[in-house]
Amino acid sequence: MGKRILVVGTYDTKDDELGYLTACIEGQGAAAVTMDVSVLGDPSRATDVSKHDVAAAAGSSIEAAIGSGDENHAMQIMARGAAALAARLQAEGAIDGVIVLGGSMGTDLAIDVCAALPLGVPKYIVSTVSFSPMIPPDRLPADVQMILWAGGLYGLNSICKASLSQAAGAVLGAARAVEMPVSTLSRIGMTSFGKTVLRYMVPLKPALEQRGFEVSVFHATGMGGRAFESLAGEGAFACVMDFAPQEVANHLMGSAITAGESRMTAAGLAGVPQIVAPGCYDLVDFVGWQDPPERLKSREIHAHNRLLSSALLDAGERREVARALCARMALATGPLVFLLPLHGCNEWDRPGAPLQDADGLAAFIDEMRKVCPQNVELRELDCHINDPGFAEAALAVFDSWVAEGVVRT
Repeated sequence: MGKRILVVGTYDTKDDELGYLTACIEGQGAAAVTMDVSVLGDPSRATDVSKHDVAAAAGSSIEAAIGSGDENHAMQIMARGAAALAARLQAEGAIDGVIVLGGSMGTDLAIDVCAALPLGVPKYIVSTVSFSPMIPPDRLPADVQMILWAGGLYGLNSICKASLSQAAGAVLGAARAVEMPVSTLSRIGMTSFGKTVLRYMVPLKPALEQRGFEVSVFHATGMGGRAFESLAGEGAFACVMDFAPQEVANHLMGSAITAGESRMTAAGLAGVPQIVAPGCYDLVDFVGWQDPPERLKSREIHAHNRLLSSALLDAGERREVARALCARMALATGPLVFLLPLHGCNEWDRPGAPLQDADGLAAFIDEMRKVCPQNVELRELDCHINDPGFAEAALAVFDSWVAEGVVRT
């Protein structure tokens, strides 16, 4: 039970709150490793990692941070140092999880600290701005946990203690219960949506598992795509099957359901073999309880549920999406095959289905043929994306890559 939790925060302004959080962790029989990331003031008692240690780890000093005269610049120094030290402590086995406390400034730093730690290491951010749209999705680590710090802007009180005590239990419970992911090259990263709209994972997952590979399927609704990108960039996958890149279209059309500008780039830049397909390329998802993006307001809107709605793209916009996909694929440094189903790319895009648009599909196919980059092998498939032929074509590419040693086993 002897877990060690790294507790990070600005001890000059949140000394009491961080002290309470530490006491909660220690009261459960664990140890707290304290790290001060403040700049101007000092804690009431020495921390295990001082602010001077943090600044030095960033190749700077507290004096330089103060001398910059800019709080944002100063905190970025501390963020670099804290991230470097957290990674070092974890690699040395000195900590089993991290919890960071802060407002907007502390949350900015907290994201960097958590991003420096591997998947599976418990990462908790207790923040006054948790879940806020000001937090960009492309900065979030794949498995970070956030807890809203209610009533915690200034000083201890019974409301914020409720948040802090739960957070202490959460990070410690996670450290005690976590089953760390196995380090393996035999892992496939796949993107998809639910089986009502995309079904290829149903035959593909067992087929790939029979070949000795683990399959992780990511729900491509913003955060899922972000987690996929984060892990692909870290080299967590032997191969990716990015069959639902709809987040690219979401971002292009101004939807808040985005995985960021860098979606569909991490695997390619890391040289990971990619099999890509345009699942749901023709739809843009947006937050159901908000107004649709301006350019989509005139469309017929399909409400998937109270959280999520979708709009159908016209032919010109589908050409835009084709160009955006190709621009990202052009960055790939590893092998890339683009599977293009000629009969439709989601279950609602079939003859007689409610969202079928033959002219729009034809425009997308035409644009893909025109702009597909030279580093991409374009394979046109005489089937729908949910037909058995699509899964068979994906497996054929994969099996050939395994036989050639392109996909490592």
